[in-house]
Amino acid sequence: MIVRKREQDEAEISMSPMIDMVFLLLVFFLVASKPIKEEADLGMTLPGTVEQSESLEIPDEQKIEIRADGQIVLNEMEMDTPTSQDLPNLVHTLTRFKESADANKSEAMVTLAPDDTTNHQRIADVMNACSQARITGVTFAGGEEEEEF
Repeated sequence: MIVRKREQDEAEISMSPMIDMVFLLLVFFLVASKPIKEEADLGMTLPGTVEQSESLEIPDEQKIEIRADGQIVLNEMEMDTPTSQDLPNLVHTLTRFKESADANKSEAMVTLAPDDTTNHQRIADVMNACSQARITGVTFAGGEEEEEF
């Protein structure tokens, strides 16, 4: 007796229905999901220093007078006490001036006009205050200035 082996067909899995199901699931999840709503951008600026695109006309030089008694006068306004060495009011005012000049894209200039009998330590104190305010443009007034009437 001759036994013949039957040729068996190999089982094949059809990929077409599987790919169709994956695409259907993908479309379902895309449609069913909620899109994230982006926050609206509000065009506002917070208070503070804003750089100017063009240079504005502001006083570009501050004049500091140092009187013989040690009193410091910034643009005709007395600052601190004649005995104060750290000069907090002057440092604060000069720092604000420096910030304003930087925002205006100009150089902060300070002219020192000490009295002839002023103590040299007082001049050094004022120069230290300028340094704390990060002002590098410090000059000295030359000679007696004529007053206009």
